[in-house]
Amino acid sequence: MINATLSLHVNSTTPAVPHGPPPWYQFPVCAVAPYGFIFYFGVKVFNLAIGTPCNILVIWQIASKKSDTSTSDIFIFNLAILDAYFCLMTPIEMANRLLLGDSRIWYAQRFAYGIKDVAPLFLVCICLDRYMAVVHPVVFSGIRDNKIRIGVSVLVWGLILAYGFTKCFLGVMSVNEVFSGVILFSFAVMVFCNISVIWVLRRSVAGKEEMHPVKKKALKMVLIILAIIVSNYLPPVALMPFVPYYTFVQFRCQISISVFSIMDLSCSIEPLLYITKMEHSGCGCCGQSVSKKPQDVKV
Repeated sequence: MINATLSLHVNSTTPAVPHGPPPWYQFPVCAVAPYGFIFYFGVKVFNLAIGTPCNILVIWQIASKKSDTSTSDIFIFNLAILDAYFCLMTPIEMANRLLLGDSRIWYAQRFAYGIKDVAPLFLVCICLDRYMAVVHPVVFSGIRDNKIRIGVSVLVWGLILAYGFTKCFLGVMSVNEVFSGVILFSFAVMVFCNISVIWVLRRSVAGKEEMHPVKKKALKMVLIILAIIVSNYLPPVALMPFVPYYTFVQFRCQISISVFSIMDLSCSIEPLLYITKMEHSGCGCCGQSVSKKPQDVKV
């Protein structure tokens, strides 16, 4: 059932009619229900206009930092590079869908969608880093060396590139099971980590009249992050069991294209969240900056 869902990921297929028609004519039956594709391309344009400069700003901010860096900045930096690349592929995809119809360009496009498919792995790294800092601060103090995070990032990039090239050359069906596993695994881990952080922060103020301002800000940020994770990644997870109940037009032309468009919005939402927190805190940390004392943890 999961395989059936993911094989219908419209992001990764090539148009059936290469020259000139509206993009929803990828499937001629979708001519009667083009609104999902309109939303999809609206998201693509939004990501290009908003996500691209925001991700570039995040890359510049982290690269130019000389002090007060977050332990998660390495993961955020890599995620911003990945998202910026995905956003910059939008003009190529639009031109190929609407004008060129060149099958060779679709190799590059499938690669771009491949690396975006498994981008949540970097989000998992960020959430695990935050989880260790807040829930297990003593253990975390012994693994703060950035060399560990660089090694993890190299490993994640290896997995991402392997997945992207496999999808590029062997096609969508070759990675369906991997994609479904990554999404389910990432969603479960991210929700668990953020709920655990919220639980620890709330428990730390039990019996006290007021929460420490630092912890209050941390709790607010984690709640926002959890809401974004749920809104971006819950739809595809929730959709998987119900694929057999939809008609072809409902699923291919309306539901799946809209759901995966919501996932793609993460390209803009994630850097905007980083920039917002950077402006409020004055330190530019979307992850956390952790001192040796658990009560000083910033998420």
